[in-house]
Amino acid sequence: MARRRALALGILVLVLGGLGWLAVAAIGGGNSSGQGERASTLSSTLVYRTVTRTTATGIVETVIAVPKPFHVVFPEGFTRKQMADRVAAVAKIAARKRNVHPRLSRATYLAVTAKPRVPSCFRAKVKTIEGFLFPATYEFFKDSTSAQLVQDQLDAFCENWKQVDLGYARSKNLTPYDVLIIASMVEKETLSPDERELVSAVIYNRLHAGMPLGIDATLRYGLDIPPTESIRQSQLESNSPYNTRKRQGLPPTPIASPGLASLQAAAHPAKVKYLYFVRKPDKKHHFFTASYQAFQNYANAHGYGP
Repeated sequence: MARRRALALGILVLVLGGLGWLAVAAIGGGNSSGQGERASTLSSTLVYRTVTRTTATGIVETVIAVPKPFHVVFPEGFTRKQMADRVAAVAKIAARKRNVHPRLSRATYLAVTAKPRVPSCFRAKVKTIEGFLFPATYEFFKDSTSAQLVQDQLDAFCENWKQVDLGYARSKNLTPYDVLIIASMVEKETLSPDERELVSAVIYNRLHAGMPLGIDATLRYGLDIPPTESIRQSQLESNSPYNTRKRQGLPPTPIASPGLASLQAAAHPAKVKYLYFVRKPDKKHHFFTASYQAFQNYANAHGYGP
């Protein structure tokens, strides 16, 4: 039975250079009434995948050998510049470990992302692409371009954005871009997943109360202050539009690329009255309170006071 099935199948092996493996649909020819694929064997430089197609003359299995893809990982909370640095690092690894020199580079990534641009699913006039470069793991090949990678990121943003319900945010007179900005702050301020909605609530509550947000991550972004450096008093007094200690309202743009969890938290904050939070000694969690005095007492007790 197995031999008869093998005789009935047309087996074709293709080695594709820079083409993606899905190009088999165009290369195979003929009309297909069904198509499926399954991954097969991995080698050090190639990935073999099998596509099964039903044609007028029978079943055709096409085994495709494509170059093993490289991967670039963009964590949640990365900025556009950090992503460019990660592209450069991955390109160096590809050259060192596999003697391949990808077209992707830090310079081309920065060039492609330099102009303001929004994904197809988003309507807004923006000054920067920051916030829309969705953080995830992406595959690329030797001939992949920065433009293709950025488009993949914008497409991934849309796939995730459609899962965000903006109803509550709209009821608070917040725009979709406002939600994205809030999500970026939530992403930068939280290390513990269970605190995302709490930080979002503090932002909502402060906006409602007309209080400055007081989020230092925005100032670090605006003045390009590394996370390893303390913020100086002169920087705290800066008139930067990203100085949310002095200026009321949201910063003018997102300060990083948030993931889906932070997007959802920004659209649906916790129903609490918190107005303050301060880092706990474990440097991962925060103490939240609606009382300024409680906030000050906690900060002083743990060495964060004046």
